[in-house]
Formats: sequence, C-alpha cells, structure tokens
Amino acid sequence: MWSWAGPAAMMKELVPGFTTEFPGVKVDVQDVGNPAIWDKITTGLAAGGQGLADVLHIGVDYLPAYIEKFPGGLADLNTLGAAKHKDMFAPGLWETVSRDGKVYALPWEANSAGFYYRADLFERAGVDGEALQNWDEVIEAGVKLKEKTGVRLLAIDKAATQADSANLFQCLMQLQDSFYFDMQGNITLDSPAAVTAMTIIKKLNDAGLVADQGGGWNTMIGLIKKGGVAVQPMPTWFGGIIADTVPAEKGKWKVRLPPPVTAGGKVSALVNSTHLAVAGSSENQAAAFAFAEYVLTRPESQVHIYKGKGIAPALLAAYDDPVFHQPSPFFSGQKMGEIFLDSLRQPSYVTNYSADYPRALKLVDDAQSKVLLQGADPATVLRQAAEQLANQTGRKVVR
Repeated sequence: MWSWAGPAAMMKELVPGFTTEFPGVKVDVQDVGNPAIWDKITTGLAAGGQGLADVLHIGVDYLPAYIEKFPGGLADLNTLGAAKHKDMFAPGLWETVSRDGKVYALPWEANSAGFYYRADLFERAGVDGEALQNWDEVIEAGVKLKEKTGVRLLAIDKAATQADSANLFQCLMQLQDSFYFDMQGNITLDSPAAVTAMTIIKKLNDAGLVADQGGGWNTMIGLIKKGGVAVQPMPTWFGGIIADTVPAEKGKWKVRLPPPVTAGGKVSALVNSTHLAVAGSSENQAAAFAFAEYVLTRPESQVHIYKGKGIAPALLAAYDDPVFHQPSPFFSGQKMGEIFLDSLRQPSYVTNYSADYPRALKLVDDAQSKVLLQGADPATVLRQAAEQLANQTGRKVVR
C-alpha cells in the first residue's frame, strides 16, 4: 500500500484489525511521501505496472490522467464487487471515480470548501461573518475590517510561486458548478463563471484586501501566526492546521461554508478528494480490494482515522458517530462536523480535472498573476488562456 504522511500512519493502525479478519494477508503500508508518490505511480504505470504497490492512494486531480494515459493501469473495481458501495458516499464522488461504466477507485477523503475567519476581528469591525450573503458583501466587509483593524482579508500567492495559487479562483468556479473542463473534456476556462470568479479576485485586490502569499505553505502558516489575514478560504481539513498553528487563539476563530458568488447561490463545493485504487498489474487484487473496503466502507475505520488525523470521510455513515457532532472549543463552540456534513449532503457538481489539468492550472496561475500584478482584464486573460490550452491539447473551447 502506497500513501503519505497522516493517511499512511492511520492505515498502519488499521492493519492489525484487518489481518485478524483476513489472517492470510500481509499488509505493508508505505509512506512514499507527497508529492513524490505521483512520480512513483506515474513511473510504474508507464512501465506497464512494474514495481507498483497493490493499493494506491490517489488524489482527484491525478486520477483522470492515470485513467486516460494508462488504459488498464488501474483495475476496474466493478469486477471485484465495488458496485454495492455506490450509494454509501457523498453525492458526486462515485461519478468522480467512474468512467465509461468502470470504477477505478473507492472514495476516501471528501473536502468541502470552508471559510475560516477570525471572529474577534470581524466583531471589532462590526461585521457579522455569518450574515455575508455574497462576495460583494465579503469585499465590503473586508474594507471595514482593514479600516478598523489594519488586517487584510485574505492572502493569495500573487506571482504563482506555487502551483496551488489559484485555489480561491477554482473554488469560486466550483460554487457556480463550473470548472476548467466540462464532462466531455471541452475547455471552459473562459466561461462566464470563470470571468465572474476572476473578477471577484480582481476586486479584492484592487480594494487592497489581498496579502501576498508568495512562497506557499510556509508563508501561509506565518501569516496565520502573526495574524496577517482575517480569512482562510480553505477546505475541511484545514481547521486542524489552524488549531495546531495558533492554539492560543482558541475561541477567536469561526468557520462557515463560503458565501455564494451571488445571493441565493450555492455555498457547498466539494473542492478536493482522495481515493484508493488497485493496480491493474497487481497479483493480489482481491486482497487489495478487501483492504480498501476495510479502510473506506466501514464507519468505524473512518471514524478512527478522523479522530487521529482529522481526515474528513466521504463515507456518509461515518458521520453518525458523536465525534462529528461535538462542539469545537477552538472554533467558538461550533459543531464543525455538522457544518461540513451539510455541504457533503448537497448534490455535488462533478469536476472533470482531465489529463490536462496541470496545463490548465499553469495557464490559470499565469492569468491570475497578470490580474493581480498588472491589473489585467479578467475576461481578456482567461480568453487567451483558453486559446493557449486548446493549442496545447487539441481540445475544443466551448463558449
């Protein structure tokens, strides 16, 4: 089994229970590291499956590329009995791991978009964070916040020094049921939803509300420690990071689902997920699938993992456990599990990352940098990006 860091550690803890039930199977969970795991899986698939682990932990942004570029590289789990689990997971996730009648993975982690904010700063500025009805109101609140506290609203890696600098843009698109590609693989990078999302980011920046997060993760953690921004628009899993980074700020933070792009719009978006797949070259596919089932389809397994590392499960039955309904002292007594469960239960837009997601992301990063650093027009730079992506990939632009 190949995974990384926290997920690998938690799966190791589940191995004794699994081997008690399946005494003929030996399980070796290996922490390959992230992002090293992606190159290792790619190399193995390119070599016809040689050297691959039996079970592979795969992110939603990598799965389509593996499916498209390496036919047969991942086992069709329908042949191992996966179909019986179809309705156990959050809406939209089964479609995410499926393609042309085949199922290539079982869903594990399901991260909804979140809006973590310093409630004490909002209160000082006279702003009710829960009452924000759209992103125009968020911008108005940000102006008041900066005037009253001197703190900027949020941070973006303006020069795109890291590949994930467009996370907010991507989230704003997903809140509008849109992405870089449609389900047929056509390019929708300059759709009205995309232009709206980039325009919001430009308005935030033009109002002086965006701190520069150049340098990525370490800079972001530094901003949290020194109180440099008031909002972290991040997924479910990030709550634990905040609590661990600034434990003394217990009771000063709150979380809600992100305000809709327009009043009355969606507040739920499944922004990323991870899955367990079985290598097509594995000689132990039945045992490998049994382990994936043990980890992902049993509520007690997922609850154990959540308690250990805060990894939000895609398995809806896991949320019957009291741990997801307890008040969080750090987040002002809010029941965080219930907040994000409300999002998971909503019909989810199925995001097609496609095999060309890395190309699209690089072009989006560049377009966003032009908007933030040069004041470029969102519609113009996105149209240029869409045309470049079409030239690079041969995909059709749909407008």
